Amino acid sequence: MAPQAAQAVADQSPHFTLPARRPPLRTLLMSGNAKLTRGSIRGHLVTQTLPMIVGVAAVMSIGLVDAYFIGQLGSEALAAISFIFPISVAVASLGVGMMVGINSVISRALGEGDSDRAARRANFGIVLSVAFGVLIGSLLYLLLDPLFSLMAASSEQLPLIRSYMQPFALGFPLMMAIMGINGVLRGQGEARKTSYVSITYAAANWVLDPILITGAFGYEGLGMVGAAYATLIGWGFGIAMGIWLIRQAAIPISFKLLGQCRIGESTTAILGVAGPAAFSNAINPIGLSVLTALIASESAAAVAGFGAAGRVQSFAVVPLLGLSGAIGAIIGQNWGARQYARAREAMWLAGLFCVGYGLVTAAMLSWGGRWFADFFTEDPAIIDEFASYLRIAAWGYAGFGLLIVANGALNALDKANSALMQSSVRVFLVMLPLGWLAREFYGSSAIYAAELAANLVGGTVAVLVVWRAMRR
Repeated sequence: MAPQAAQAVADQSPHFTLPARRPPLRTLLMSGNAKLTRGSIRGHLVTQTLPMIVGVAAVMSIGLVDAYFIGQLGSEALAAISFIFPISVAVASLGVGMMVGINSVISRALGEGDSDRAARRANFGIVLSVAFGVLIGSLLYLLLDPLFSLMAASSEQLPLIRSYMQPFALGFPLMMAIMGINGVLRGQGEARKTSYVSITYAAANWVLDPILITGAFGYEGLGMVGAAYATLIGWGFGIAMGIWLIRQAAIPISFKLLGQCRIGESTTAILGVAGPAAFSNAINPIGLSVLTALIASESAAAVAGFGAAGRVQSFAVVPLLGLSGAIGAIIGQNWGARQYARAREAMWLAGLFCVGYGLVTAAMLSWGGRWFADFFTEDPAIIDEFASYLRIAAWGYAGFGLLIVANGALNALDKANSALMQSSVRVFLVMLPLGWLAREFYGSSAIYAAELAANLVGGTVAVLVVWRAMRR
């Protein structure tokens, strides 16, 4: 369900330190940076989630804007971006996992009162994120053709896919730098600042997409590759904004702090959460990639409708994604401070929101599917598939919300393996087997129903797992 070559941010930037007039680092951190351990839990959920919603909406809007302008290039281009979407989300999920890991170790350290450890791991986490970005981007670049051939992309679509994914893969470390910076800000409870980073690179993409894809102001446009260039330039703006904002937060970017870091201990702590969290986040788009391949055996219209409707769906679940991003810092800081009742209250209120919002949104999208489809295409076959997908799959949003919010809570509790387990059950034991078996009899509608069943089962399992984890 969000899209998305450089050295580490620390290598690109001068040695950042706090202005001389500010108090020492320890004083700043101990003066109340674990601010989520005090005050109303309901209030913290609102103040942390609303900026997250704005930021996530900005990021998700990139996919909608991309799909709108790429759709003007023709049905082949729209089908190509439908193949690209789950893969770009899958690799971006690895970055989300790193952000979650950094968030988890920082929020718990601040809740425990260990400000020095929080600062060391924050700086190391950013560098580690970029290093993984180089590795993942290189592998993606080398495996492009085998990967998309395995997904059943046609010979006409592969050149279009390649033109987008090659620059995307080379620029992937830029996105990982943003994830590292946002992880540091989230761990401190600075949700508003993370939204500024997201809005910055989304806004750059909004402006550049019509110019670089279809052309504007006398410029012809570059087609598919223009969308990739717009994304990369947007990431560059996001990094600049992130560095400026993080210098104003309590934890600075500093080579001195990086030098004091225990590399092995910090790597283990971050990856202990980031590894399972990354795979947990990647499992859903991996599953969607397999579903895309199954749908491709039905028709090109089914692939295009499924991909375009997926963009609308990704935007519709933004409040749920925002809440899943906000819950980690709230639960992490309170759990680290041994205020377990506050952490349980946060999870209970978040679950109620998931159920209520999911059902209301499902009703709206199920009713208005054809109206939304008209924004992407005039092809009747694509519109039919688009509307069919939303009419069936949208009723699983409540379950999906419970799953991802529970995952955010479990990651904050250093129980990322439990989050990975429930995400795996949802995709590999429910969604893919049902989609594979039922499509022979009911076509693309069976695949959409498999996603619905997976979300309902996944949400139920998530409630049971997180309740058991937080019961003590």
